[in-house]
Amino acid sequence: MGLGALDPSAMDKALANAFGALLKEARLSKGISQEQLAFESGLDRTFISMLERGVRQPSLSTMFQIKRVLKISLSDLIGSIERKYKS
Repeated sequence: MGLGALDPSAMDKALANAFGALLKEARLSKGISQEQLAFESGLDRTFISMLERGVRQPSLSTMFQIKRVLKISLSDLIGSIERKYKS
């Protein structure tokens, strides 16, 4: 499904959910708990949980903090979201 068909608030929610699902998948594939990710990235564990549930959206600086810990490329992460939501 393309994002262009969604109204802005639905698009925000779809993107937040997509990012959250990919974050959780990446974290679990590395065998890292939310607590460990939070500690090593300098973020709060409840914030990590909110990101994974699509309740909050990350800033660019937050994405860089997370990618450093998970040792993943932001381009790969964003590319996965782009592929899922081709418009």
